[in-house]
Amino acid sequence: MIDIAIIGGSGLYKIDGMKDVKEIAVNTPFGAPSDKIITGTLSGVKIGFLARHNRAHLFTPTEVPYRANVYALKKLGARIVLSFSACGSLRENMPPKSFCFPDQIVDKTTLRPNTFFGNGVVDHFPFGHPISISVQKAFAQEAKKLKLKHKLTGTVVAMEGPLFSTKAESLWHRKMGWDLIGMTSCPESKLIREAGMAFGFCAMITDYDSWRDNTEDVSHDMVKEVMKYNEVAAKKLLAAALPKIAALKNAGERKASIYKDMLAKNQNKTQVKKLKVIFD
Repeated sequence: MIDIAIIGGSGLYKIDGMKDVKEIAVNTPFGAPSDKIITGTLSGVKIGFLARHNRAHLFTPTEVPYRANVYALKKLGARIVLSFSACGSLRENMPPKSFCFPDQIVDKTTLRPNTFFGNGVVDHFPFGHPISISVQKAFAQEAKKLKLKHKLTGTVVAMEGPLFSTKAESLWHRKMGWDLIGMTSCPESKLIREAGMAFGFCAMITDYDSWRDNTEDVSHDMVKEVMKYNEVAAKKLLAAALPKIAALKNAGERKASIYKDMLAKNQNKTQVKKLKVIFD
């Protein structure tokens, strides 16, 4: 069993320095996760690592099996999920090769299943604060010690992809007051909330999106170059921050089981039992 799960996005396909490493294939009611989950210990913490797009990068942001991924991590015992994701910057003071630990999310995705509810099972969870601020502060404290350029708090907008933004979209996002743009924070963050786990988010900034007049439009080749730096820095940050995050007594995970409450309601009991891992 694991305590903390790490989901690695573009540019973070493996974790160095893990001990007692095992690869686990987890079955879920939603099919297979993106990849096998790599379990072991890092900095004395029991972790599970999942490559969001598969280690061979087989899934677009829209195709990622988010429900299977979150279900599998909860099944393995994770109480906190740390998401690492490449993001574009909408702010001059958040340049490539820096990190942001945002506290808010705007969901502009439209094509992805974004809930475990449905099929005769209905409930509503609060989502006003989608990211654990205690986890984000722990990230920021360690980033400061490592002398990594970073910013604590900010708003990330999730778009569908895989195309990058038009200039008009990028300028509009800036006018809305948003700070970052990415393609995977939703529905990942929503499903993690429903599954009762705390969510931490490290945005690895790769580019300025498409809003800047004096910068060429974002491209995959441009992003890949910056990713090399971000990957090394992110691995150092993770190893340093893990013990502090693991020591958090309440990072925002749901304490009480709602499984019995769900069974007691006049709902689809077969579907509720199918989701026992999520609601326990």
